[in-house]
Amino acid sequence: MTEKPSLQDRLVAAGFGAGWAIVPHIPERLASRAFDAAADRLWKRRGRSVLRLEANLARVKGTSPEDPAIRELSRRGMRSYFRYFHEVFRLPSIPREEVVARMHVTGAERIFDNLDKGRGVVLALPHMGNWDQAGAWLIGASGMPFTTVAERLKPESLFRRYTAFREGLGMEVLPLTGGDGHNFGTLAQRLRAGRAVALPAERDLTAKGVEVQFFGAATRMPAGPALLAVHTGAALLPALPYFHGRDWGLDIAEEIEVPAEGTRQEKAAIVLQSLAMAFEKGISEHPEDWHMLQRLWLEDLEPRPASER
Repeated sequence: MTEKPSLQDRLVAAGFGAGWAIVPHIPERLASRAFDAAADRLWKRRGRSVLRLEANLARVKGTSPEDPAIRELSRRGMRSYFRYFHEVFRLPSIPREEVVARMHVTGAERIFDNLDKGRGVVLALPHMGNWDQAGAWLIGASGMPFTTVAERLKPESLFRRYTAFREGLGMEVLPLTGGDGHNFGTLAQRLRAGRAVALPAERDLTAKGVEVQFFGAATRMPAGPALLAVHTGAALLPALPYFHGRDWGLDIAEEIEVPAEGTRQEKAAIVLQSLAMAFEKGISEHPEDWHMLQRLWLEDLEPRPASER
């Protein structure tokens, strides 16, 4: 039996629907000021999500959440987070040529050289900047779609809207849960066909991730990107999106090499630790654009009920 969405879920879904319908018709600068003001209001309330962001940023900076510099950084972080949503609502109306022209990319050849050789590419991303805009750039610059996996948002109507939005940009979207259960096989098939796969990769949503050290403390990262590289021989490339003034930036880091020796699990663990280190560098360079408003490190997580272990 399908769970009936709560009033809050329905309001969120309605708000997103209104955003895609209305925001593209509002002058960009006016809408930007409105999203900044909304971000500032939420920041001043110091609710749970803002406090979590500050705790996460304090780990990144190696300081205390009470540090005044963290408070100011979280303000910029909330504005960056709200900018992401503003741009998501506007993105379907932005010409593809403009997306490509305004994306400042370093290391793009690491993607295209592999694709030109018929070798698949796994792009692993942290939740930074505007990852949907980066996806639109990749499609516009390469002329080919890529495949991604999306968290199943609530309510279902919001998940369907987000999926339609991304498919409208040219992405193939697989649901993290509730699909046919063959995501890994589908992704491997796409990679063996010489295509690209893009996956969010610093937050484990399955409780089955691999433990790594991240900014000096333990967390779990999803094993999928590393296992796909180990399993298929695809190139695993850290992709780090951020905001570049009014434009967008994207750094494609060097390929993470798969060790020649060891079991698949051992190889994946080594690869994921290298990926965590690449993410550390990108997040350290643009901490205000890291949109991590959830618990991430193991010592911060709430214990799961025994029935879920």
